Amino acid sequence: MGPPITIRPAEPADVALIFSLIVELAEYERAAEQVTGSAELLGEALFGEERSAEALVAELGGHPVGFAVFHGSFSTWECRPGLWLEDLYVPPEHRRAGVGAALLSALAAIAIERGCARLEWAALDWNQPALAFYEKLGARRLGEWVVHRLEGETLERVADARSAGRG
Repeated sequence: MGPPITIRPAEPADVALIFSLIVELAEYERAAEQVTGSAELLGEALFGEERSAEALVAELGGHPVGFAVFHGSFSTWECRPGLWLEDLYVPPEHRRAGVGAALLSALAAIAIERGCARLEWAALDWNQPALAFYEKLGARRLGEWVVHRLEGETLERVADARSAGRG
């Protein structure tokens, strides 16, 4: 049996570590060029005056080995809050040690403690190890839902349509 896994809330001193793991995750997901944020922006989101996200840090034997960033969501059908898991990442050398399962377990406990109806996330369709892991945990894949996104110039154009009286 290996060293114990500890899951704890992130602290301001963890921001640089979490951001470096976010960059590593983006590289793993073949999208490193899409990381346009910074450690400073992450710190503001996690610990600033108007927090928009929270994070957990996983430690194995006292050393950081993964993270989860999440924020609130809402189910109109259930009229209850939920949690959206934005990112969960465990570097390859620490996988299969139970770190990912420990992070998800901690998130599920937070969701229950806060009266949430659900814990949700998205996964890339090609990431078979992650998909198999989530399936093994009993997560239900929502194949009938298609994720959409507005960002950058498109987001601005749609917002401009409102101010022009077209939206």
